[in-house]
Amino acid sequence: MKKILLVEDDPSLRENIEELLDLSGFQVYSTPDGRMAVEIAKKETPDIVLCDIMMPEVDGYEVLEQFSSCEKTKHIPFIFVSAKTERHEVRKGMDLGADDYLTKPFEEEELLNAIRSRLEKSKQLESVFMKRGEHTKEHDIRSLHELKNFFHDHGQLFSFKKDETIYAMGEHSNMVYLILKGVVKCCGLDEEGKELITSVYSEDDFLGFTSLTENFPYREYAIAMEDLELAGISKTQVKAILEENQNVSLELINIMAEDMVQIKKQLLQMAYSSVRKKTAQTLLLYSQAMNKGKDTPLKIARSDLAGVAGIATESLIRTLSDFKDEGLISIENRDIRVLDKEALKQVH
Repeated sequence: MKKILLVEDDPSLRENIEELLDLSGFQVYSTPDGRMAVEIAKKETPDIVLCDIMMPEVDGYEVLEQFSSCEKTKHIPFIFVSAKTERHEVRKGMDLGADDYLTKPFEEEELLNAIRSRLEKSKQLESVFMKRGEHTKEHDIRSLHELKNFFHDHGQLFSFKKDETIYAMGEHSNMVYLILKGVVKCCGLDEEGKELITSVYSEDDFLGFTSLTENFPYREYAIAMEDLELAGISKTQVKAILEENQNVSLELINIMAEDMVQIKKQLLQMAYSSVRKKTAQTLLLYSQAMNKGKDTPLKIARSDLAGVAGIATESLIRTLSDFKDEGLISIENRDIRVLDKEALKQVH
């Protein structure tokens, strides 16, 4: 029987929820006191916590912080149940590490579905870690290649159609993804609301890395540039893997450092390079990201190319026409094939 800890200071609502959960086959521990909730959790180790936010003495945010700081309770799924509906309040709860947020009043089935969903995800995580624990030492994750295999074998699979949003700016970042198929662009917005493409990722690249120690929201948004398949692992799992395997951590740091170098290079290019050089470097960037060494045409919108290059779409189109006349590229039904990479590298 799964155990649920209910933290709610409204006696009538607490009794109603407790009765519903009891009838649904759960063992319920309830308290109106946030401070007592932590003590109960340490003693009984519940499978999930339902917690109000607005409570006297110790509010729900502080309860979650205390859970997160305790080794015995920090992995327990935590759901806020509150009448506070303002976006910044919801965001605050998710940024602190809450797994879900239900707004009062709610339907009985809505509550039960949220509980079952979180318990199932918790069960999947536990299963993965148990399988890892059964492996002999030589099967531990010791390289970036083995980490990617772990994503393939155990990651949660996601599919997106072209132009679908994978995650939005400001959303809670709780997963890291490995791209199995397709290409992703990450974007920000300038002060006038114009889209600026900050990076492009493709097959076998990681996506969605934010801080593994803090629950920061996404600072950009990610969109599928073609039909996409991802494997996702929770940040909690990734952090545990990296803590156990120093070599993997170092390899990953090297990749992220290289990404930073490329972003700085792109920013300098956008600020100081000529239109011709911006266009040439952007073509090379997309060719590397999307083709992975294959001699295939680039299926890419002119607006996306212009967004990365930091130039007007009309200027990019004129420059592409010049490159075609010079034999550097060919254009086939709006698809672009790079013919001379070395010559494009020398464009100024």
